[in-house]
Amino acid sequence: MIYFDNSATTKTIPQVIEAITNNLSSESLYGNPGSLHELGTLAYKAYNEQLKAISSVLHCYENELYFTSCGTESANTAILGFITRNKRNGSSIISTRTEHKATLETLKKAEELGFNIKFVDVDSDGKPKLDMLESIIDDSVILMCFTHVNNETGSVLPLEEIVKIRNQKNRKIAIYLDMVQSVGKLPIDLKKMNIELGSFSGHKIHSVKGTGLLYVKAGVNINPYIVGGGQQNNMRSGTQSIVLAEAFRVALEEAYNNYDESHRGVHEINEYLRKELISREAKILSPDDAIDYVLNVSFKGFESETMLHCLEKYKIYVSTISACSSKTKKVSYVLLDMGIDRKVAGNSIRLSFSRFNTMAEAEEFIKAVDEIYKLFLL
Repeated sequence: MIYFDNSATTKTIPQVIEAITNNLSSESLYGNPGSLHELGTLAYKAYNEQLKAISSVLHCYENELYFTSCGTESANTAILGFITRNKRNGSSIISTRTEHKATLETLKKAEELGFNIKFVDVDSDGKPKLDMLESIIDDSVILMCFTHVNNETGSVLPLEEIVKIRNQKNRKIAIYLDMVQSVGKLPIDLKKMNIELGSFSGHKIHSVKGTGLLYVKAGVNINPYIVGGGQQNNMRSGTQSIVLAEAFRVALEEAYNNYDESHRGVHEINEYLRKELISREAKILSPDDAIDYVLNVSFKGFESETMLHCLEKYKIYVSTISACSSKTKKVSYVLLDMGIDRKVAGNSIRLSFSRFNTMAEAEEFIKAVDEIYKLFLL
C-alpha cells in the first residue's frame, strides 16, 4: 500500500499509541481534573504538563492554548468567538475564497450575524493579492482570516507581508491563522508570528482524530463556543481529556524532533515526482514555492476521480479535492479561484506526503501511472 493522502489524515504513530495505552492503563491518571481529591489533583497536574510541553514547542504561554476536538472547532471558536465579543470594534472581515471550508462556512455564519465579508483575490500561485488587501483595509475591519498552508496546493501564505500591511493600516485588526497543514511542516513561533488567533489539528501530524488546539493570544478576549462547567479558564467547558492532550503533545514533539530529516526526504520525493510527471505531460498546479508536502497535479485525458480509482487498483491512495469537500464531486473551488482552467482543474489530484513516505513509493507511483496510461490511452 502507498498512502499519498496525508493532508486528509495521517497514520497514528506508535509513540502516540503507546502514550494512550499507558495513560488508559494508569492507576493514577483516570481521575477528573476538576475533582478536589488526590486523583483529581494528579490528573490536573498531568493535564497541565501536556500544555506546558506543547507551549514550549509552539513558543507561546500555556494560558494561550486550549484543547478542542479538531481544527474545525478551533476555527469556529476563534472566528465567531472573536467577532461576537469585539463587535463594537468593527463590522467587516477580510479573507480569501480559497480558505478551508471550516473557515468559509464560519464566515457565512458571521455574515448571518450582520458582518460584511470582504474577499481578497488570489494570484495564480494561490497567494492573496497584497495590493488588493491593502486597498480594502479600513476602520470597519475587525478580523482577517487566512490559511498558513493551503491544503489542496501547498501554497504558503506570505504572513510577514500581511502582518506588515496590517500594522501599517490598522493595528487593531486581529489575524486568525489556520495552521492545520503547516504545523510540524513549517517552523511555528507564535510569539514572533504576530497573530492573535490560530487553529491546529492532531490527526494531521500522526496523532489521533478528535484532538485539536486553539491559540488565543494573551490579552485577546473571545466568547466561548462550548459552555458548561467552565473548564479551560471558561474557554471550553467539558471534562478535560489527559489522554487526548498527551496524544497531541507526543505527535507534536515527534514531528519537530524529526523535522530536518522529514524535510529532506519529502523534498526528494516532491522533486522527483514533479520532474517525472512533467515529462509525461502532466501539469503541476502547486506553485513552485509550495510546501514539499503537497503536490497538486492534473493528468491529461483523465478526470480526477477516474485517476483516483485507477490508482486505487494499485493500492495507491490519493485525493481529488479536500476530504471535507470530496463527497460533493465538484471541481476544486481553490483551483478555480487561482484562475486554473476548469477542465485542467477537473483532472487534478492531490498527492500529500509524510515523513514515512519513501522514494521507492514515489517510483512505484510513476510505474502505476505509466501502466494506467498504457491500458486506457494507447
